[in-house]
Amino acid sequence: MKKPRTIISLFILLLLTGNILVSCKPKEKTPLVVFAAGSLIGPFAALEKSFEAKYPNIDVIPEYHGSIQVIRHTTDLHQPTDVIATADQALIPMLMYTVKDPDTGIPYANWYLRFASNRLGLAYTSSSKYSGEINSENWIEIFRKPEVRIGIADPRFDASGYRALMAIKLAENLYNKAYLFSDLFAGQFRIPLKVDEGGGKTIIRVPEILEMKDGGHIVIRGASVQLLALLESGDLDYAFEYESVIKQHKLILLSLPDELNLGNAELNQDYDKVTVKLDFQRFATVKPEFVGEQIGYGITIPSDAVHPKEAELFIAYLLGPDGRQLMENYYHPLFNKIEAYGYENIPDSLKQYSVPAQ
Repeated sequence: MKKPRTIISLFILLLLTGNILVSCKPKEKTPLVVFAAGSLIGPFAALEKSFEAKYPNIDVIPEYHGSIQVIRHTTDLHQPTDVIATADQALIPMLMYTVKDPDTGIPYANWYLRFASNRLGLAYTSSSKYSGEINSENWIEIFRKPEVRIGIADPRFDASGYRALMAIKLAENLYNKAYLFSDLFAGQFRIPLKVDEGGGKTIIRVPEILEMKDGGHIVIRGASVQLLALLESGDLDYAFEYESVIKQHKLILLSLPDELNLGNAELNQDYDKVTVKLDFQRFATVKPEFVGEQIGYGITIPSDAVHPKEAELFIAYLLGPDGRQLMENYYHPLFNKIEAYGYENIPDSLKQYSVPAQ
């Protein structure tokens, strides 16, 4: 007959068992905080899933906003961020190169990659007013009708918002409709948009308070993706959106000509005839102004990133073959040639995916 275990034997057994349990405890994942433009929700959700399957020790934590708001979360609100991806690459040098981290005294960024483009289009549904007759020739006249409700993103926060203003102004010249911009926006806001003309150039000035009047036909939301639900519910008839987003959500797309959609680099000399300025001091040291040019998305790692190495892995995955295919699947292809601005400052692991910007 076996002797009963002693207290010491039992203690040793429990201790060993405890050690075994501790060694089997799952290792904590590294959180990777990604702030990105709302138009990247679809492809980046797929990217997150695929990336985490390859790197199971990393937990991607995404948050999506209008592109200006994306950067403000880091530079103004000081939220820890590992990756920043915007729908306008010009925002990164404008709002991050010039602003210093108060803890380190160095700028929030000194490099970025221009990784993708897009085109501005008009989204609508079969329930939208005049949906059966609108086309690329008559959309302006339909938009002039007071009963037609048109949505744009807030140009103070979202790149698609100020690009929509540019497209409408450019349409005046393309269609020889001198009063199109004023016809659409006059009387819509408590403090109106201002337009300065001269020397073949136009400056659209956006006030600090952009408040819609009751009963107007222009609807503003903080981010372009917030307009999608209004379209689907019938509260909006049309909205300026990126083509990739319209296709992802299976809405009806009215394509705009290259002269208006900001998608053709060869027309930059025409796009840059329109500039949008934010006439307020929301940012401590910067007065943002946006010059018309081909749409370019930018991505960077903030200088105060908590997990920069994991951020490098994420960007490398985006720019590699798997990321490229995922972006294609969501109607948002990457540039064949990824231009690096501040090439000498980008991490060595990302140089293989880019070339120095000209």
